[in-house]
Amino acid sequence: MKGIAEVDDALIERFLDALWLEHGLSDHTLSAYRRDLKGLAVWLQEDSGTGLSDARRDDLLRYIQLRVEQGMRSSTTARLLSSMRRFYRHLLREGQRKDDPSARIDSPKLAHSLPDSLTEDDVDALLMAPDLQQVLGMRDRAMLEVLYASGLRVTELISLTLSQINLRQGVVRIVGKGNKERLVPLGEEALSWLERYLEEARPELVKRQVNDVLFPTRRGGGMTRQAFWQNIKRYAQAASIKKSLSPHTLRHAFATHLLNHGADLRVVQLLLGHSNLSTTQIYTHVARERLKSLHAQHHPRG
Repeated sequence: MKGIAEVDDALIERFLDALWLEHGLSDHTLSAYRRDLKGLAVWLQEDSGTGLSDARRDDLLRYIQLRVEQGMRSSTTARLLSSMRRFYRHLLREGQRKDDPSARIDSPKLAHSLPDSLTEDDVDALLMAPDLQQVLGMRDRAMLEVLYASGLRVTELISLTLSQINLRQGVVRIVGKGNKERLVPLGEEALSWLERYLEEARPELVKRQVNDVLFPTRRGGGMTRQAFWQNIKRYAQAASIKKSLSPHTLRHAFATHLLNHGADLRVVQLLLGHSNLSTTQIYTHVARERLKSLHAQHHPRG
């Protein structure tokens, strides 16, 4: 007879398989749901000796309260609740429960935090930080140029293959969240660096391997999000950038700078691959704050 932990693990994996098939969610998102649900499962077993399929509304409320008391942020709490809701709705649809214990649990109110964006001077300094005398420096310069020119998600960038790049047309073909495909222009500067990298540096990285990865590591394989994030932090330090950065810093800068220079919000939405315009609209707040700052700094009565 299977133990509670084994049953819970099987339930979680079947749920994640269904999510991937129905919605095409990224590995990153699925991993977050897995962590949320496994954390809940472990707590339920320790607290009351029950499994996920037997959890009550009071159990979920107590677990959420515990995590909040441990310092969980509102955004993480909202994601945890989203994981629970999707999971228990799945069990309900599959006939494995007759009720949804996550129903009528309110989501925390989230503050509209603005992405911390870099100025155009900051971006220039960051782009010039890699050492072009090194093969990896040439690769990293090309990666940063492509990222800033296209607004790709980091996962999309590190997953790029040669077949997704069309140098003649100057576009990159992206399969984003939900398996939605979009074509994103690269611009002359990024194309120039990409061509130089492909000619001078990439052959040194892949050597004689048959490899379609656009930006391989020194060993010739694909790069991880964590490795690229460490590179960004290292180059930001070298460029004397003191702002708080994230793996999406250049994606934020891409959107903000486009809007600052008059781009249409719906165009930015298409380029970023957002399914809803409301997701893109936060960048209008970023651009507005930038305008206020410039007005205060330069207007005689600012």
